[in-house]
Amino acid sequence: MTERMTGGQAIVRTLGRFGVDTIFGLPGIQLDPLFDALHGQRQAIRTYHTRHEQGAAYMALGYAQASGRPGVFAVVPGPGILNASAALSTAAGSNVPVLGLTGQIPSYQIGLGLGIPHELRDQTMALRGVVPWVERAETPGAAPALLHQAFDAMLAGRQQPAVFEMAPDVMAKTADIALPEGYAPQPRPAPDPAAVEAAARLLAAARRPAIFVGAGAMDAGAVLARLADRIQAPVIASRTGGGVLSAHHPLSVGMLEGQALWPEVDVAIVVGTRFLAPALSWGRAGDVKIIRIDIDPKQAALPKPADITIISHADSGMDALLGALSGQPARPSIAAWVAAARRDVAGKLATLEQQFQLACVIREELPEDGILVTDVTQLATFVQYGMPFYQPRTLITPGFQGTLGYAYPTALGAKVACPDRKVLSISGDGGFMFNVQELSTAVAHGIDVVAIVMNDGAFGNVKRIQQTQYGGRMIGVDLRNPDFVALAHSFGMRGIKAETPEALRAALKTAFATPGPALIEVPVGELPSIWGLIQRPPSGGSAPA
Repeated sequence: MTERMTGGQAIVRTLGRFGVDTIFGLPGIQLDPLFDALHGQRQAIRTYHTRHEQGAAYMALGYAQASGRPGVFAVVPGPGILNASAALSTAAGSNVPVLGLTGQIPSYQIGLGLGIPHELRDQTMALRGVVPWVERAETPGAAPALLHQAFDAMLAGRQQPAVFEMAPDVMAKTADIALPEGYAPQPRPAPDPAAVEAAARLLAAARRPAIFVGAGAMDAGAVLARLADRIQAPVIASRTGGGVLSAHHPLSVGMLEGQALWPEVDVAIVVGTRFLAPALSWGRAGDVKIIRIDIDPKQAALPKPADITIISHADSGMDALLGALSGQPARPSIAAWVAAARRDVAGKLATLEQQFQLACVIREELPEDGILVTDVTQLATFVQYGMPFYQPRTLITPGFQGTLGYAYPTALGAKVACPDRKVLSISGDGGFMFNVQELSTAVAHGIDVVAIVMNDGAFGNVKRIQQTQYGGRMIGVDLRNPDFVALAHSFGMRGIKAETPEALRAALKTAFATPGPALIEVPVGELPSIWGLIQRPPSGGSAPA
């Protein structure tokens, strides 16, 4: 059955049938028909407008990271979608399903180089350098099928972002269009039985197996716990895998504990994580047999080919492996070995006194189901490595992209997705100012996020590197900041200054107990560095000899 509608209406109504209930965005002339269609569907799909395209895209990213459902944003073409590309690159790096909707110049002007507002030389090709799926609908009726393809690109296999493009004149045209009933996901691939059996044989001979998990295992915590208990293996979570297995579980640890355990590991099961640090920086190459469980064959071969590779989703791969292990005898408990590593790491973290105290306060005041979103700042790095997390999707990070300025707008999107949970962001003063304008968005839409701003008057990470590695020759790192508390007040939100860990505790209690967004400024000097405890591949400088 077909209905008469515009291209913009076809987009919005298809997304509604695919389960989308929220869109973040900024209107503009090339999106007028789309936003008019959103107005007509405002009872079914909420629209949150932001103050910058980057903020809209980050909010969609936070929505997706917190909920596991696709996050959707809409921005104008040209500079608008380019502004949003930082969030798209973060979504690509972090394997997050984010759909970007963008316009174009009028369809009959594309490629002519006339200098039409927001014209790019080749917008589609530019975006294909950032995300794997970018397509343009040339007619209104093409929208439903292309959006189905976009959802497949986001959700089938390794989750990734996608961009859907339509010119404004096509959005405004009417046509008789058949809408889909809903989105039917592609069937999951079954694990190869031969690979599963080979992995089970390898584990049968293992003395000290370990399991490494990342964001690709985020929704597989139940089967992960059963596998860990069955083979008595520590579960070592990457920074993006925090909370996959609750820190209450005696076998759950982080990367620092993983480093301490690594010298005795002889078989590593790597599930939904890139495995870069252990493979490239922890040593013992060739001494540890590797079993990879990953949905992406290309990623499963990086950074080095595994001994056994099982191409499947994390839960089905681990479940199949459990079945193959059913006849093997029970293993002796390794709880004491893991507990010793925990104590060793806790002692080292406690020597970084100021960060340790602040992190303890945050953990004690944030509920176990509360969501923490971290930017690229020194306290954020500490909590990623040194704070326990108890539920999946409660630690949200920018992943390997390290996108400065990410945390606050991403936290706003996470709160929209999870309105009944406490959401806290941690930023430095440098990164926070990248998206400070979204304080307006929080107030305008009543988004109840608490933002911690660590204020040292500098791009602190870069300043430390210049101090320690470049003889103190500092350039471009010192910052002139506003009065952050007064700035919060000027937007009509709560602002608090907390100069000690106990003052931070009191501020968090007040902010969490009081409806509405809040900002907590924490003035700091030079913080103790956690980097001396972390073994990881270099991200700058020359290649190793």
